[in-house]
Amino acid sequence: MTTVLIVNDQALQRLGLRLLLEAQPDFTVVGEATDCDQAVRAADALRPDVVLMDIGPADVDRTQAIRRITRPDSRSGAPAAGRATGLPPRVLVLTAFDGDEHAYAALRAGADGLLLKDTLPGELTAALRIVALGGSVLSPHLTRTLVDAVRQQSPDDLPERRRRLSHLTDREREVLAALASGWSHAEIAERLSIAPTTVKTHISNILTKIGAHARVQAVVFAYETGLVRPPRQQPRPRGTDRGRE
Repeated sequence: MTTVLIVNDQALQRLGLRLLLEAQPDFTVVGEATDCDQAVRAADALRPDVVLMDIGPADVDRTQAIRRITRPDSRSGAPAAGRATGLPPRVLVLTAFDGDEHAYAALRAGADGLLLKDTLPGELTAALRIVALGGSVLSPHLTRTLVDAVRQQSPDDLPERRRRLSHLTDREREVLAALASGWSHAEIAERLSIAPTTVKTHISNILTKIGAHARVQAVVFAYETGLVRPPRQQPRPRGTDRGRE
């Protein structure tokens, strides 16, 4: 059973999300929060598997809350928020905005997934299951936002990030580059001629060495350090308005 904490300042939206999740046999909503401080306290007290958090275009506090929830050791004197496993809750963010830097900031803060609010109910529940199992989810539209943000930003801690990149072995760099390029574990294993279990071991080592706790943060790291270059956007052919990704 996957336990979920809902964070949303709109009562009707909280109710709708609760009804959706409680209709599923494998979800239990353990609590609700309306603001950032409530979210952090509830994550500490209720120890959910996943925090489903709404985030707006100017929610700097909510981005900080993501960091406080996913990295409880960064809070001096704070209790260790987390699941029964002792690990911090994972965070899946819902946002109405697909073109601002706050999506990028949420990923850097520790979010394990980002979905737009127009995501279909079945896609949301599927994403929650993936995140609860340790995976990462990113809306295709938000993938473009991430790439654009990485193009435009030069993180203040880039020298430190490149130092951490230098700690990776050649094989770990290959695996990280493949992961950031969108390859699945099976594809990485096949293309690098290694076992799938070895891929998982490499990814675990990579996360430890770069100070990330989820694969989506490793992807951000790969783009920021220049290990993987964002693809250049191709001009759209005239006479079409499909806008396909």
